[in-house]
Amino acid sequence: MLIYLLRHGETAWNTEKRYQGRTDLPLSDRGRTLLGRADFSPERVYVSPLVRARETAAILFPETGQVTIPNFREMDFGAFEGRTADEMADDPAYRIWVEGGCTGRCPGGESLAEFSGRVWAAFAKLLETNPEQLVIVAHGGVQMAIMERYARSRRDYFDWHAPCGGGFVLDGPDLIGEVQY
Repeated sequence: MLIYLLRHGETAWNTEKRYQGRTDLPLSDRGRTLLGRADFSPERVYVSPLVRARETAAILFPETGQVTIPNFREMDFGAFEGRTADEMADDPAYRIWVEGGCTGRCPGGESLAEFSGRVWAAFAKLLETNPEQLVIVAHGGVQMAIMERYARSRRDYFDWHAPCGGGFVLDGPDLIGEVQY
């Protein structure tokens, strides 16, 4: 089984280093330009419902049907969305979140555990279908959650960060055989 975990292309907020989360932004012109058609065409592509992921999938795989997976949405950053770290440097709620390793609940949003749990459940469901090839176009957080939990090479969530338009390819042996929840 080959698994492709691809991050969406660049948006204006990526360039500005703003927390995007569930804010539904399109790719920037630059983001579209940096992407190109993939050198293979899967039967289907599993995508986040957010436009930046769907647009990326359409550019990479123009003839391939998309299957939307609602739980592949990016983490809900709540009150932090649309803001940069510099803009929130003096925000007590942001400072607490950062000092806690960015794992706690964002005000009005999700915690890392809640986010990862929903991503893992959606990914596990796809694995149950035992596909020969699995192509997912979603978000950096979705990639990091899946890689932290399922990659044989054990690394921390934040160590799996990939650039916009980047990602990971896993072969069956690279996955952990059994996962305990």
